[in-house]
This record gives sequence, C-alpha cells and structure tokens, in this order.
Amino acid sequence: MKTIQMTLDDNLVEAVDKIAKELKTTRSAFTRTALREAIDNLNVIQLEKKHKRGYKIHPVSKDEFSIWEGEQDWGDK
Repeated sequence: MKTIQMTLDDNLVEAVDKIAKELKTTRSAFTRTALREAIDNLNVIQLEKKHKRGYKIHPVSKDEFSIWEGEQDWGDK
C-alpha cells in the first residue's frame, strides 16, 4: 500500500469524516472503497458505450433472437 497526499475541499473532508465515523471505519478505508466503486462504475459506463457503438454499427436484425423464443419458460403453463 502506498501513502499519498491529496488536496480536498474542507466540506468534502468534513463529510467523509462524518460518514467514516458513522460506518466505524477510517477516512482512508472509506476513500479506498469510494475510489474502487468509482472505477467500477466508470468501467461499466465505458462497456455500455462500447456496446451501444457496436449495436449502432451492427444493429439487431428482426429475427436475430427468434430462435430462442421456443426456449423461454415463464412457468405459466
């Protein structure tokens, strides 16, 4: 693990400290979790954009998924 120095707004530090205290964790642990979640969210957003571009280039055809219609089981029979 590496120690780093960051510059944050006072109100942000106060909010983090309050939440960290409520969660019975440290400022560092809370920040690590928040950064991991932000990275995960960014990765999801990037994948969604990639899929959207792919479907724009290669749109779904009318019958692309029709082969699976007979495989569906909604439990209502």
